[in-house]
Amino acid sequence: MRIDILTLFPELLKSPFEASILKRALQSGKASVHFHNVRDYSTHKQKQVDDYPFGGGAGMVMMVEPIDRCIKVLKKERDYDAIIYLTPDGETLTQQNANHFSTLNNIILLCGHYKGVDQRVRDHLITHEISIGDFVLSGGELAAAVFCDSLIRLIPGVLGDESSALTDSFQDGLLAPPIYTRPANYNGWHVPDILTSGNTPKVEAWREEKALERTKKLRPDLLR
Repeated sequence: MRIDILTLFPELLKSPFEASILKRALQSGKASVHFHNVRDYSTHKQKQVDDYPFGGGAGMVMMVEPIDRCIKVLKKERDYDAIIYLTPDGETLTQQNANHFSTLNNIILLCGHYKGVDQRVRDHLITHEISIGDFVLSGGELAAAVFCDSLIRLIPGVLGDESSALTDSFQDGLLAPPIYTRPANYNGWHVPDILTSGNTPKVEAWREEKALERTKKLRPDLLR
C-alpha cells in the first residue's frame, strides 16, 4: 500500500511513522507513506495557499489551485484508488471502512487547515471524505495519522499474529471481551478461573458472552 499525504505541515506527521508497528510496516515495505507540502505547488511568490472566503466571514480557506496541481502531478505517476479528504463533516471512520481502505493499493490523503478547503476541491477532486469524530482539530494531520494507523495495521504481515486484528473491537460488531495476562493473582485481584482452565471451547464461549455483555453496557447502539 502506498499513501501520499498532502499537508501544510509535514513535520506534524512524521513522528507517528518513526516508531512501533507503523515503523516496522514501512521498513518491511508492506506500506509506504510520502509527504507532500502543498506550498510547493503554489504559483505565488510567497507560496500562498490560502485566502479569504468569498462573501466574507472569519478565517481563511485553502485555495483550489495548489491542491489541484499537487494531485495532478501524483496522478501522472500512478493510478489512485481513493483520494480522501480528512474533514469533521465527512463519513465517520469505522472498522468496516478501515477494512475496505486497507485493501487498496494507492491512496491520497488531503489534510485541511484553517476553515477547510475550497468547495471545488471537494466537488471535483475528492472521492471520499472521512471524519475521525464529531469534533474539530486545527488541521487534518492528526486525523491522517489516525486513519493511516487504522489501515496499515490491517495489512497482512504487519502484525506479528495476523489473527490479532480479527479479534479487535468492532470487527464482529461487538466490543472486545476483557483480557488478562500474568500474574494470575495480583494483590488479590484474580484472573477469571475459566481463562486458566485450558478448556478452549469454554474460554471462547466465555469471551463471546463477555463481548456481548460489554457491548450491551458500553455501546448498546452497536446492537441496534
